[in-house]
Amino acid sequence: MTRLGIAEWVRNVSQPVILPIVKLLANWGVHPHLVTIICFLGFLVSSFFIMQGDFIIAGLILIFFAPLDAIDGALARYTNKVTAFGAFLDSVLDRYGEILVFLGFTWYFIMKGSVSGIILSFLGITGSLMVSYTRARAEGVGIDCKVGLFTRFERVTFLILALIFDLIFLFLIFIAFFSHFTAVQRIWHVYNQSKTSS
Repeated sequence: MTRLGIAEWVRNVSQPVILPIVKLLANWGVHPHLVTIICFLGFLVSSFFIMQGDFIIAGLILIFFAPLDAIDGALARYTNKVTAFGAFLDSVLDRYGEILVFLGFTWYFIMKGSVSGIILSFLGITGSLMVSYTRARAEGVGIDCKVGLFTRFERVTFLILALIFDLIFLFLIFIAFFSHFTAVQRIWHVYNQSKTSS
């Protein structure tokens, strides 16, 4: 099963859970933008606990808030409030949420005096941002680019597991390598697609 297949499978399986929540939020008049902002605030609070080394609490917070990243889009579609700005805001706050998480790791390792932890945190956030940037630039030139091994879905899933089970160093090693590997995959994909269309 490919990554896109896994993502599609997760989305289909989660629909019976997400749809009642979406309907409830719609009945309450909750705007999709508000859900997007609350999701971001969850990452903000989680990053604070990461800074303190309270990883289990940070992970539990993300278990609750991270799924909102799927609910905001579903709510927008259900209430017919899909807009270009909504998609833009969601993407931008997703990036800021990741930056805050890695800022939390960086601060934690600075306090611990761990140079290797600081370097891995830097490599992790740069790789994560490049995964998103390569897709955005590809789509900017008209090429669909959702391919890759370690996209946001995998990154957030691994992040939560690493926090809950206190596997931070292993997580950062994986992120540092596989996020940059995914960015290279996307570069190669765009290269091949551009040759095909030329």
